[in-house]
Amino acid sequence: MFIRRTQTRSRISGEPYTTYRLVHSVRVGDAIKQTTLLNLGSHFDLPAPLWPALAQRIDELLRGQQQIADAALPEAVQDFAHRFAAQLIARQRPAPSLGTAPATASLAAPVAAPVAAPVAAPVAAPLAAGEVARYQEVDLDSLELVDPRSVGVEHAALLAMRQCGFEAKLSELGLNRPQIAAAVGNIVARMAHPRSELATHAWLKDTSALGELIGHDFQAMDLNRLYRASDTLYKHRQALQEHLFGQARSMFGLSQTITLYDLTNTYFEGVAAGLSKAKRGHSKECRSDCPLVTLAMALDTSGFVRRVQFFAGNVSEPTTLSGMLTGLHAAPGATVVMDAGIATEANLSWLRTQGYHYAVVSKLRRRQFDPTLATSTQSAGDVTIKLQRVLDAQGHVLLYCHSPAREEKDRAIDTAKANGLEAALAKLQASLVVGTRKPERAKGSTPGPAKDTGAGTGTGTGTGTGTGTGTGIDTATFMQRLGRIKQRFARAAQHYDITTTTDPESQRVTAISWLKSIKPGSAAAYPGVYCLRSTLVDQDNATLWRTYIMLTELESVFRSLKTDLGLRPVFHRVDRRVEGHLFISVLAYHFVHTLRLQLKAQGIHDSWDTLRQTMSTQRRVTVTMQRRDGHAVHVRKATRPKPRHQTLGAILKLDPNPGRTHRTLV
Repeated sequence: MFIRRTQTRSRISGEPYTTYRLVHSVRVGDAIKQTTLLNLGSHFDLPAPLWPALAQRIDELLRGQQQIADAALPEAVQDFAHRFAAQLIARQRPAPSLGTAPATASLAAPVAAPVAAPVAAPVAAPLAAGEVARYQEVDLDSLELVDPRSVGVEHAALLAMRQCGFEAKLSELGLNRPQIAAAVGNIVARMAHPRSELATHAWLKDTSALGELIGHDFQAMDLNRLYRASDTLYKHRQALQEHLFGQARSMFGLSQTITLYDLTNTYFEGVAAGLSKAKRGHSKECRSDCPLVTLAMALDTSGFVRRVQFFAGNVSEPTTLSGMLTGLHAAPGATVVMDAGIATEANLSWLRTQGYHYAVVSKLRRRQFDPTLATSTQSAGDVTIKLQRVLDAQGHVLLYCHSPAREEKDRAIDTAKANGLEAALAKLQASLVVGTRKPERAKGSTPGPAKDTGAGTGTGTGTGTGTGTGTGIDTATFMQRLGRIKQRFARAAQHYDITTTTDPESQRVTAISWLKSIKPGSAAAYPGVYCLRSTLVDQDNATLWRTYIMLTELESVFRSLKTDLGLRPVFHRVDRRVEGHLFISVLAYHFVHTLRLQLKAQGIHDSWDTLRQTMSTQRRVTVTMQRRDGHAVHVRKATRPKPRHQTLGAILKLDPNPGRTHRTLV
């Protein structure tokens, strides 16, 4: 066995180029016949002096022989040897029956054994051409387990892709087999091992058995092919979105009556100079120190993505609505559910003009709620939600909703803000006094939770005064400090009447006092109450409330994209690569959601992170053993899935032995 450098020509252009081949010499009669075992490609870059050591090590691995000096070999030689040996073993013709037959191979050690009672030997079926007998006499001490690769998550991901006809769609769009393999590799890696494309390339080469499942050698794939596949996927995003959503509708019987719409953003690492969409803005991940890019998504109520678009990080959210919904081909009278930040009067007017219904959080600042006029419904967590319906002058339904959990949260926030405001006022008050004593708070100045009246309303008062000797603070400086305090605690400041005392001669502020009085109709007056505004006047209170609550599904999608599917952060420095990176996460989410809906139908509601950890324990390994006659037996198959994995596999109809069993005799 040796390596040969060969000059050849391109079949397409006719240009000459150099390629490298692993060649085996064998004597046939009086002649020496040379056979090419493996084409090593034109990018084989191992120095020629190391070729003999590589060929020898490959031969040893094929024969199952130990290499005592293996550690002395350069790492590059070891890597190439294991890679090429695995390819040669995989190329051997496997036993035809091994795809379905149980693994019952008997291993007999070539050592003396006690004499046992005669047992009838099993009658072996005739072997097909190239088939290796199931029963072999091997040296148990020679057994080795090599080339372990993850296969569990990859197997499930491919199942979802094939249920959606994804590979067939890529072929229809004009992608060849290597391009399809790179696209599939990008997406499956985002599901199983969400990292950058650089880390994805290493994972596909060294860790994953995905190449075995789809018949592609990722170890020979160039990193740039992954980047080009990302570009291609984004180029065909419109066709892919329409195809995948159509497949989801067919699989799960979805209707197109409700569209959920919202935006989120993610951040770039570094300055992201030169990227058109990398802009500073308000980060929803508290990373406003970084440039941002915005992701807008329209989903149906089952959680499948209908359309996705990417905007600059500082985009005004309300301006994105019409462009996203135009062309969705929604059914007449379809409903749009969105958050308050997008629900401007201009957008609501546009929706009415286009024939949409909508359900949004009202921006009305004045609230009301009368529990005696309210109806009740139960949330998914068996919490009682009270609902009061009012019609406004425009014919909208105003649904005032009271949530006990939200009331507790509102009260806690109001108390914290009020305490913070009064502490800041007391500190400002102390700065007016020089050297005599610290001012004392007047009785009642420490705020407490608003008094519960049983109707979701609350009242409360508090005062604070400060006096002392000193020169005070000039009026302009004092008002600047007071303004900053009010801005910092704006939620609480609206409930305080703050007055100051000014020395008539020096025009300096010498004292400050405040009085707290809950503002009527405010959130503090009705803790736990929020208002929904909708054109769905024919729906009952409970149905209307549940329609809006569907928006929480979109929030869970954003969490999954960012936490489980590698949406953040973004490292790319080319516009199309940024959008391609984000779109791969969206595609990965579609296949994750396809799997999870099938599991939810059987009562399994685990997160993708939990499911991924459960399935990631399955590996494909090669068992290598030496026979008495010096030949080596190689058996490659997947490990047995753990019980929880078996449960998931039964629901999804996954083969417990992905990649089937390959048995080779060398």
